[in-house]
Amino acid sequence: MTKHLYGKNVFLTGGSSGIGLSAAELFAKSGYIVYAGSRNPALGVRKFSGGGEIRPIAIDVCSEESVDRAAKAVLTEADIGIVIHCAGVGIACAGEDFVQGVTSLFDTNLYGLLRVNSRFLPHLRTRGGGICIMIGSVAAVYSLPFQSHYSASKAATVSYAKALRMELRQHHVRVSVVSPGDTATGFTDARKYETDENSPHFDALCAAVKKMEKDEIDGRPPLSVARAVFKVCARKNPPIHTIVGFDYKLLVFLSRLLPERMIEFLLRSIYRR
Repeated sequence: MTKHLYGKNVFLTGGSSGIGLSAAELFAKSGYIVYAGSRNPALGVRKFSGGGEIRPIAIDVCSEESVDRAAKAVLTEADIGIVIHCAGVGIACAGEDFVQGVTSLFDTNLYGLLRVNSRFLPHLRTRGGGICIMIGSVAAVYSLPFQSHYSASKAATVSYAKALRMELRQHHVRVSVVSPGDTATGFTDARKYETDENSPHFDALCAAVKKMEKDEIDGRPPLSVARAVFKVCARKNPPIHTIVGFDYKLLVFLSRLLPERMIEFLLRSIYRR
């Protein structure tokens, strides 16, 4: 692995908490200058021994104007070589419901990612190379009940990244997805319930999501995902898709071997009791 292979300047979203904050701190401790974007950024620059820094940047990935303003400010100041997408939201919602929360979820998890890339990828091309990493989810492989919209947004992210990777290869811009499973972050508490209490799905939804939330609270620390991102950034030819954790790697491997009906049965037995 090569240190600072793509330069020492990083821009990431979701930098105020969870995986984004852990990644920002890990990179800064290794000497990188990290522009940590979030809707409510911390005040002041954090300096680390070895020359690394975290510089907070205000950005709302759901706003064209906000993304444009943040990109101009960052790219005027720094030659960004690494872009990391950590911003994301989740909801608890029945798949048959199409409510405002669904629109907001896709606006953050997918369209927000596209907005940021439309501003930063041209810079990576013109500088002669760089890397773009997107945080996916094991839910892109194993669609979960009452997480259909979230699962779909992450599956779309993986498909988008695979195509983008081929498009940018000749420009020496690498693209990779890092997908965690259950991770202990503020994501769990921030999840909104978007299905009405009078819905015939409400009781089943609450039971399933309660099980998911327990698994998340007991899950890996966000630093484990940050470390996976850091390792990808040190590779000249990064993998298309990195699954975080041996147990989840095994589950994804099994998904290629087991019949889909069996996978569905197993997921139902876990979440639909």
